[in-house]
Amino acid sequence: MGFTPSKSDTSLFYYNKGGHSLFVLVYVDDIIVSSSSQDATNALLRDLQQEFALKDLGDLHYFLGIEVKRKQGGLVLSQERYASDVLARSGMNKCKPVDTPLSSTEKLSVLDGVKLGPEDSTRYRILVGALQYLTLTRPDISFAVNKVCQFLHAPTSVHWSAVKRILRYVKGTIRLGLKIGPSKSMLVSAFSDADWAGCVDDRRSTGGFAVFLGDNLISWTARKQPTVSRSSTEAMYKALANATAEMVWIQKLLAELRVPHPSMARLWCDNLGAKYLSANPIFHARTKHIEIDFHFVRERVAQKWLDIRFINSGDQVADGFTKSLPVVKLRQFRNNLNLTSVSG
Repeated sequence: MGFTPSKSDTSLFYYNKGGHSLFVLVYVDDIIVSSSSQDATNALLRDLQQEFALKDLGDLHYFLGIEVKRKQGGLVLSQERYASDVLARSGMNKCKPVDTPLSSTEKLSVLDGVKLGPEDSTRYRILVGALQYLTLTRPDISFAVNKVCQFLHAPTSVHWSAVKRILRYVKGTIRLGLKIGPSKSMLVSAFSDADWAGCVDDRRSTGGFAVFLGDNLISWTARKQPTVSRSSTEAMYKALANATAEMVWIQKLLAELRVPHPSMARLWCDNLGAKYLSANPIFHARTKHIEIDFHFVRERVAQKWLDIRFINSGDQVADGFTKSLPVVKLRQFRNNLNLTSVSG
């Protein structure tokens, strides 16, 4: 059985051989085979070698620019080599590091600075695109990269300075990676947050979420919402609906992979209005402008497929996906996401 989990050239296949489950990730001519049984893995490789010319490279170390290192019973996914290349191509490989990717006191605007010329604008877009790929293992820069992406159509000198600051932050944290390890729980849970009217240009909100499978972070996003929200509850509910959709997709993927997991997912948010809205149909008359999101989430809650719980803002794991954080909170944010040093 095979299927494509995302809109890309990467395909994921599931096999059952000798009572053992095997997962095969294929990208062009690069293949990763994973199983709980080494014998089952060897048997599959022998079968494939009868049809194709294969070279077994041993344990996984490098795949699509992502470095894999074993650490304390788990794996650390990093892009140190890729990040070093981005810094070298931008001429920032000897820059002075900073502690945060964006200033927590200043907000970028489309009107700030002097418009860049064609050559510098092209360079800006290339670097921002490179930083987007770096977010595959560096969720701590997701918000900052999303912010500079909003000015690709007409970047200015101020936006260029913001990109250089992100690169300086990457320079100082180049050995950070995402740790994935064994977990006793297979619960799909998420933290959802929104920064109401945070954009100074159009007053749209930024929503973000972090999805965990057990103790491991497996999906995240930081994205400006496509419409203006008239209240913080509305902005939060839109973010909550997006997180719910992601969890539904992950649960369906786990079911197709035949991975046992609880049928009820758990979602944490720090807005009581959004939590009450998901459980109380009386609010419906006042929320027609988000009617689809309302019904989508409410249906999952009513059928006991989703458990929405309140969390204090100080404990909100997704906080760093919606706004710039000061140094202390940024370090806490990284710890909550299981970001760790490859060498530490």
